[in-house]
Amino acid sequence: MANRDLNFTRNIGIMAHIDAGKTTTSERILYYTGKTHKIGEVHEGAATMDWMVQEQERGITITSAATTAFWHYGGQTYQINLIDTPGHVDFTVEVERSLRVLDGTIATFCAVGKVQPQSETVWRQADKYGVPKLAYVNKMDRVGADFLGCVEEIRTKLGANAVPVCLPIGAEENFLGIVDLISQKAIVYDSGEELVNYRYEEIPADMQESVSTWREKLIEAAAECDDALMEKFFDDPATITEEEIIAALRKGTIAMKIVPACCGSSFKNKGVQYLLDAVMRYLPSPIDIGATKATNLANNDTVELQPRPDAPFCGLVFKIATDPYVGRLAYIRAYSGHLDAGSYVLNTRSEKKERVGRLYQMHSNHQNPIEFVEAGDICAAVGFKDLRTGDTICADNHRYALESMEFPDPVIGIAVEPKTQADLDKLGIALGKLAEEDPTFTVKSDPDTGQTIISGMGELHLDIIVDRLRREFGVEINQGAPHVNYKEAVTASTQHREVFKKQTGGRGKFADIIVEIGPADEGVNGLQFDNQVKGGNVPKEYVPSVQKGFESAMVNGVLAGYEVQSLKVTLLDGSFHPVDSDQLSFEVAARMAFRHACPKCKPVLLEPIMSLEVVTPEEYMGDIVGDLNRRRGQIVNMDSTSNGARIIKAFVPLAEQFGYVTVLRTLSSGRATSTMSFDHYAEVPAAMAKEIVEKSGYRFHSSDDDE
Repeated sequence: MANRDLNFTRNIGIMAHIDAGKTTTSERILYYTGKTHKIGEVHEGAATMDWMVQEQERGITITSAATTAFWHYGGQTYQINLIDTPGHVDFTVEVERSLRVLDGTIATFCAVGKVQPQSETVWRQADKYGVPKLAYVNKMDRVGADFLGCVEEIRTKLGANAVPVCLPIGAEENFLGIVDLISQKAIVYDSGEELVNYRYEEIPADMQESVSTWREKLIEAAAECDDALMEKFFDDPATITEEEIIAALRKGTIAMKIVPACCGSSFKNKGVQYLLDAVMRYLPSPIDIGATKATNLANNDTVELQPRPDAPFCGLVFKIATDPYVGRLAYIRAYSGHLDAGSYVLNTRSEKKERVGRLYQMHSNHQNPIEFVEAGDICAAVGFKDLRTGDTICADNHRYALESMEFPDPVIGIAVEPKTQADLDKLGIALGKLAEEDPTFTVKSDPDTGQTIISGMGELHLDIIVDRLRREFGVEINQGAPHVNYKEAVTASTQHREVFKKQTGGRGKFADIIVEIGPADEGVNGLQFDNQVKGGNVPKEYVPSVQKGFESAMVNGVLAGYEVQSLKVTLLDGSFHPVDSDQLSFEVAARMAFRHACPKCKPVLLEPIMSLEVVTPEEYMGDIVGDLNRRRGQIVNMDSTSNGARIIKAFVPLAEQFGYVTVLRTLSSGRATSTMSFDHYAEVPAAMAKEIVEKSGYRFHSSDDDE
């Protein structure tokens, strides 16, 4: 790895809707880059990147696996750090944290299903992190495959400027290969598993016209990204070279103005080498991405970290995994500098120095030890004691913090207990490890019943967690029925004065605050705190304690003990006692103020609303819509696909959706499919809210508990 040129590194991921063929594509990439000598098939449970037992059994990807491979293109050897991400919406956090550290991504689409619901979700996530994209339309050998139809949907549904760089020769069982629109050569594939299973031929006569039409569109799109090419395009298009087209397309892709689109059938080994060439041609290297913004903790200024090995080291921990042989693995993207195995780094969250035990280059769940890591690399490290997803590690004398990652709150929970008392400690340790790995999985103890409640993003998410407890950690558990993670909110404002006094002989306790409590501004999550105290009536050193008191009180709302999603608190005035006042007194006063004032602010219950998309044959449409109406569903849109199926989009409360997949199978004789993802929180209807509050048995704690 020494002295290598970062221009020849690609940090890429593969993202897509479930079943679009991401893992099959990454298996082919590993095979053609010589990383594996036998092609692993997902449907046989033998895919290299799906190394977890649960992934192999279910044929889905659960964790994002990382690997490093090499590809020869244009006389150079490129290093590819590849991350295969899950497609299932319950594991969306895996996609989120992978995209945070990638420089480019291959967005994979099914040529039959085209742009599906989860395709839209991952596309938005890539946009959020500004990740350039290359579109790969897979499954061209399937009945109903339509490459140009899929490109059109990418343009209309995703609002992206998708530009075909090749055209398919035939489709379905007659899919033979592709025509490269840049070199104007036909690439015809054999059906074998040889490393070179293609040959160049002349363009078929019946495709000449469409090739010249689409090539012109391609050059026009490329010219829009490059002024010099634009001049040539108007003056003399015949003089434009292949290199100029590729350079302009690359420029447009990195600037996110263009999405080059190619096609193939990964399962039939067609189009994968062309896709790899396209990755080298169009997707950015760490140098192209340029400097990464970070905060200098010494003065809170924004600094730019250059991707150079001679700069101070700074990296982001984007994933924690537990390996049975080496223990806790921290996946790190190095943004600048050089890090040796055995050296020390600073964790900017905990402000503690940590020793890097060993560094590894990852290949799925196998590790190859390496001596050091440099800017632009992705690696794994062991030896850290206290490291979490989203932490920045850096050189002790250059303290920088990279922007961390935000994760959605879990929406569904179940109560768990070990089957035997002997497993109680084992369960606690196992749940702790799983919560470290996955920021969308939380564990808490119910204060009223003493039960352990685990929460996640969906039924499948918790299903996999329970399965992993049994297999990886050897803990058999009993589980309760799933329940919804409700939240609380206030809908009105009130002004409140809270005086906290306590005399116990000697030094007492005293705090006096006047606050206005009400709903937070739109788009604000958590506590919105505004200090308007004038003239030192509440000394500056006590104000953070007031804020802390409200923050801790928001964990349990006044209706049913659910977390309060957002709240605005304005500290207007107050008073203090020179001897008896201290930070704790003001914190307690704030907690009491919350409990006394919130019931006057018209509190309401909020429930998670899911975005549901059902694809069904026409004849079951009526039954499915009727069933959704019974579930308090709100139909947003109905559409038809090119092959005559109907698409129903709706918002449905999560509380009504348990076991929905089984009901849908029954209603449609197993022919309809659905995808569901969390969308937003909305108020629960009054009658239902009353029932939930009564059922929760939550005892509204009075202020006496604080005293």
